[in-house]
Amino acid sequence: MKKALSPMFAALTLAMAAVFPAQAQGTAGDAKAGAGKVAMCIGCHGIQGYQSSFPEVYKVPKISGQNAKYIGAVLEGYKKGDRKHPSMRGIASTLTEQDIADVAAYYEQSGRVEGASPLPAPRAPSAQVAQLLQKGACISCHGDNFSKPIDPSYPKIAGQYSDYLFVALKAYRDNSHHTWGRANPVMAGMVKQFSNAELKAMSNYISSLDGELKTVPQSRFR
Repeated sequence: MKKALSPMFAALTLAMAAVFPAQAQGTAGDAKAGAGKVAMCIGCHGIQGYQSSFPEVYKVPKISGQNAKYIGAVLEGYKKGDRKHPSMRGIASTLTEQDIADVAAYYEQSGRVEGASPLPAPRAPSAQVAQLLQKGACISCHGDNFSKPIDPSYPKIAGQYSDYLFVALKAYRDNSHHTWGRANPVMAGMVKQFSNAELKAMSNYISSLDGELKTVPQSRFR
C-alpha cells in the first residue's frame, strides 16, 4: 500500500505544505498562559458531547490532545476567513498571534497523561471503507492509526466525533457560502471524489478508532 501510494504521498506532502505553512514559527506558545485565555473556548469545547446547530446539528470537535501547530493553523484560518464559521471567526478575530500560540499550546497538553500506554493497532476497516480510504490517500497525511500525522500542522483524527468529521469533510467540498465552508484546495479535491454516504462511512470508521483526542470537562465559569 505504501509503495502504491508513494507518488501521491510526495504530491500531497508538497501541496499540503503550501496550504498549511508552518504556523507561527517565531511565536512560542506558553500552555500556562494559554490556560488563562480559553474562556471563550470552554463553553463549547469543555463540555462533553456539546452540540453545534449551525449549519446542522453535530458535536463540536474534541480538541484536547490535538497538535498545537494544527490548532494554530485552524485559528489563523478562521481569522483570515479561509474558514467561515461565524462563531469561530468572531472568536479568532479577537486573538493576537501570541494568544493563538498560547491557546494552541494549552490544548496540545490538555488531558495528556504521562506514561500512557501506546495506542493499540486499529481494527481493520471493512473492504468498502478500506477502498475509500486508499482512494482518498487519507493515511498519507494523517498517518498510522490516523493519530500520527506526517506533519504536526495536520490534524489527528482518530476517535474524533463521526458527525463532526462528516460535517467538516462537507465543508471542504462545499465552500461557496459566505458563512460556511473551508478553503483548502487539497482537501476539496480529495473530498469531491466521494458521495455523502461514502464520507459518512469513512467518518464512522475513523471515529471508532482509539485516539488521543478528548474533551476535558470544564466549568463555563472561572
